[in-house]
Amino acid sequence: MNFGFTEEQELLRAEVRKFLDENATLEDVRKWVEGEGGFSRDVWSKVAELGWVGLTIPEEYGGAGLDLVTLVVLLEETGRTLFPSPLISTVIAARAIELAGDEAQKARWLPELARGARVGTLAYLEENDLPGPSGVMMLAKVEGDGVRLSGSKRQVPDAGSADLFVVPFRSESGQLSLALVEREQDGVVVATHHAMDPSKSTGSLDLEGLAVGQGALLDAAPDTAAVFAHLLDLGATLVTAETVGAAEGAHAITVQFAKERVQFDRVIGAYQGVKHPLAEMFVDIESLKSLVYYAAWALDEEAEDASKAASRAKAYASEAFPRIGIDCVQLHGGVGYTWEYDIQLYLKRSKWLRPTFGDADYHYERIAALGGL
Repeated sequence: MNFGFTEEQELLRAEVRKFLDENATLEDVRKWVEGEGGFSRDVWSKVAELGWVGLTIPEEYGGAGLDLVTLVVLLEETGRTLFPSPLISTVIAARAIELAGDEAQKARWLPELARGARVGTLAYLEENDLPGPSGVMMLAKVEGDGVRLSGSKRQVPDAGSADLFVVPFRSESGQLSLALVEREQDGVVVATHHAMDPSKSTGSLDLEGLAVGQGALLDAAPDTAAVFAHLLDLGATLVTAETVGAAEGAHAITVQFAKERVQFDRVIGAYQGVKHPLAEMFVDIESLKSLVYYAAWALDEEAEDASKAASRAKAYASEAFPRIGIDCVQLHGGVGYTWEYDIQLYLKRSKWLRPTFGDADYHYERIAALGGL
């Protein structure tokens, strides 16, 4: 693959950064996360109009039909300013419908997701906290042409703002299936939770004997289990792509602080004890870029090692970014922990990132199981 970006992708990066600099500064982020909802609906509408939400949705359903590598460019910039939005969640939900839905389901849901009229998310984690297919234990009871679902999904990304939930479950025979659950249906209870990272909304989804008709079952794919595995790989890759931008943002803030903070009549950036950690962070970030760029390309190309590539990127991010977050706060000294300084927001993002779509231990074990070690 070519690790260089095209001229169009670099233009997109510049436009996204300009938009965020004007509409979603860290000051704005602080205001949104302290208010209701955790993000700005007005800004969400604007980014949807700009085509961010539908970037990878096929053109015939209102999207731009671009590849995941282009989406990575966008997510690096949203990560840089910790932009809070249900963008990643909606992209994953749209991909589930694109891969496993029939024509009627695609025509109904994809245009609404592409224009931001609906917010989607994947609700897959259960109380066992296993991030892979083996963690799906919710059983369905057959009822006519449909099923009835009861059970809970935990740590659901953007649960508070989602209108549409993609819910994996198992039939009585143990076969994995996917259902589309609308928020306003009877038997659906959604709750939001306080998280360490206030810019990343999470919650729970409880289904209390929910009747799911045939039209809400995503069973057009020949292998639903493979689709679900792809969604998890996609989620791991996308949150890692956003992590690249967040890590760069934290690094840039700390470098600037080191150039300005004076101690013992010298700026602290002149000391080796500050220079060396900053250099090590830079190496980690550049290494992470290579891993996530390849993972996105491999998923686009349906490469044989796509799952291993996604796990390599997420495992590295789950270790490197928390370390970067801690070091950046420490280089700020005691003030780094205070609410007034932005760097603590990046440390909180790194703590959110570590378990999301599987922590480092889970992905290293997965790499070994896939034959990557």
